Amino acid sequence: MRKTHARLLAFAGVKHYLLASDNEDAMTRTPNSLSDLTQHMLDAAKAAGADQADAVAAQGTSVSIDVRNGALEHAERSEGVDIGLRVFIGQRSAIVSGSDVRPDTIATMAERAVAMAKEAPEDPYTGLADASELFQAHDTLNLEMADDTPEPTAAELEEDARRAEAAAMAVAGVTQIDAAAAGYSASDVFMATSNGFAGGVAYTGRSTSAVAIAGEGTGMERDYDADTRIFQADLRSPEEIGAQAGARAVERLNPQKPKTGSYPIIFDERISSSLIGHLLAATNGAMIARGSSWAKDLLGEQVLPNGLSLIEDPHRPRVNGSRAFDGEGLATSKRVIVDNGVLTGWTLDLASARKLGLQSTGNATRGVSSAPSPSSWNVSLTRGQKTKEDLMRDMGRGLLITSMIGSTINPNTGDYSRGASGFWIENGEIAYAVSELTVAGNLRDMLKRIVPANDARTYLSRVVPSLLIEGMTLAGS
Repeated sequence: MRKTHARLLAFAGVKHYLLASDNEDAMTRTPNSLSDLTQHMLDAAKAAGADQADAVAAQGTSVSIDVRNGALEHAERSEGVDIGLRVFIGQRSAIVSGSDVRPDTIATMAERAVAMAKEAPEDPYTGLADASELFQAHDTLNLEMADDTPEPTAAELEEDARRAEAAAMAVAGVTQIDAAAAGYSASDVFMATSNGFAGGVAYTGRSTSAVAIAGEGTGMERDYDADTRIFQADLRSPEEIGAQAGARAVERLNPQKPKTGSYPIIFDERISSSLIGHLLAATNGAMIARGSSWAKDLLGEQVLPNGLSLIEDPHRPRVNGSRAFDGEGLATSKRVIVDNGVLTGWTLDLASARKLGLQSTGNATRGVSSAPSPSSWNVSLTRGQKTKEDLMRDMGRGLLITSMIGSTINPNTGDYSRGASGFWIENGEIAYAVSELTVAGNLRDMLKRIVPANDARTYLSRVVPSLLIEGMTLAGS
């Protein structure tokens, strides 16, 4: 199931799956758990001549149901196992992946990986972590990444999607539903290294969404609502999701264009985390090591206003970005990325840390077919004291952005330009809907001027409230 396992989610604890019947010949029997499977790959790599290796095995189930006009439109279920093997020959490495877990296939994979590594260029920064750095306390954290309740049936998912669709259609002004869906996933991932690390995770996901259309002809507008949680009990009701999608679509009817100029702009909480995402991308160790980031000279400098901090916490229970150890077997930990407005460090995996002469921050993520790369876990921005409505009253006249399309972000300079839609604010209140606008600025300057509201959703991986920025350029009529 490659879509589900695109990136390795590494945590303590593993749930085993039996992949072969007990009456198969012992010489051809498929390993009976993900941990056995990774060990089998490591043994094959050693037999093929690898100096070191790491292996990843992932197994999961995914179910998605779509309805339209109260009837089932699409149902999909996928199940599968993916495996990946990375081998090292000195400072050379190669990665192979597949979904065939038979022993002879794994042996062939390992032989090919070793042959590829021998032809690869040397990389002085590649290699496994030192054994002394590896995470050890596999049972010290309860991150609640998997719901133990029974998997919902296809009929139950279909009913949730129908309820969301019906709630959206019940909103006055909604003319049709573009999509209503419900889904479920359950996955296990296990990783092992030739120098002693072994660990994995079982995790689940549950989602409901609706996309509503209001108006007719060329005057149609659409909007959506969705919720994704680890635990079914935490998921918002289909009625709430559908009604919110319908209300948002109706609010967007009859959009206008304000005049081009410089205005204060509020990034609604729905999309404000994208701004922090640009900062996280700019402080990613891979970007810094390449020298291709607008933030490369900002370590120890002011990047946010005084009083605002950006904190990473990978140990928050029931949050998708949580993990006990990273994709290289290193322990994760809470860290302050921005302290009282000042940038304190980069987000690093082993390779980027070695290139920069630093230590990994335990932020490696990886897939079965890709090498580790640095990535941020859960982050939270300091919240303000005012509501979004307070910020609207303070701004008096300007733009509230609720959705964005496209982007032109220069990673070297931080120049920012994005298509936007939302609502025009006059006298501190919403006056009318707006669409097909472009907002522009420079991220270095924009981020130093943000004023946060207090409306962040605390259950998200990125906890970022609505953000007011004064003096941005708006291209309208």
